[in-house]
Amino acid sequence: MNRLSHLQYFVLLGFVLSIAAVLLAQRAPNKTLVVNGKTTGAAIVQIDGRSYVDIETLAQITNGIVTVEPNRIVLTIPVSEPGAAPLPAPERLSKNFASAAIAELAGMREWRGAIGIILTYGVPVVGTWPQDYRNRAEADLMQAAVAASTASDQDALGLLRNDFANLAQWASDVVATRQALNATKTVDPNIMQNDPALAKIADCSRFLGTMLVSGVFSDNASCH
Repeated sequence: MNRLSHLQYFVLLGFVLSIAAVLLAQRAPNKTLVVNGKTTGAAIVQIDGRSYVDIETLAQITNGIVTVEPNRIVLTIPVSEPGAAPLPAPERLSKNFASAAIAELAGMREWRGAIGIILTYGVPVVGTWPQDYRNRAEADLMQAAVAASTASDQDALGLLRNDFANLAQWASDVVATRQALNATKTVDPNIMQNDPALAKIADCSRFLGTMLVSGVFSDNASCH
């Protein structure tokens, strides 16, 4: 009986070892990713015979830009002409600046909405609340300026300042017009949609929001 038990044990052990040997033989060896002759440290994952690499890592290797949109992820890789020198990687916006600038855009959006109520419904301007909105947005703009630490940050800050200046001028004109009308009350739900100055401000703010999320500076005519 003991001999039979020992025999069963050794048969089972041999079976387990044989399975382990098969699995080790099937395990894919570590592979190195080489791009344009340059060896990288990117981790490669193999699933069902296919090789995969992290898209952010691929973008860094190729000096590309990854843009995350609601329904897709866009990878843009710069293409140079044959024989041309490789393009330098664009300097990314610093995280501290991007965060502060996004906060400034949020404050400006609230300010724009509050002034829009005056424009749409003709409510009287009582107290200092329009100036309060401006002061808060101006303080946030100063925080963004303090956080700007790179050349790309400074370029983006210039566009942000332009958007603030345009919004400040538009808000001042709306408040002045409302105060001149005194007790006259008008309601025009479409007046904001037909305001070209406001449309330019809104277009610039949307562009800046997309640019800040992408992390790479770009320019747009609506912000000038």
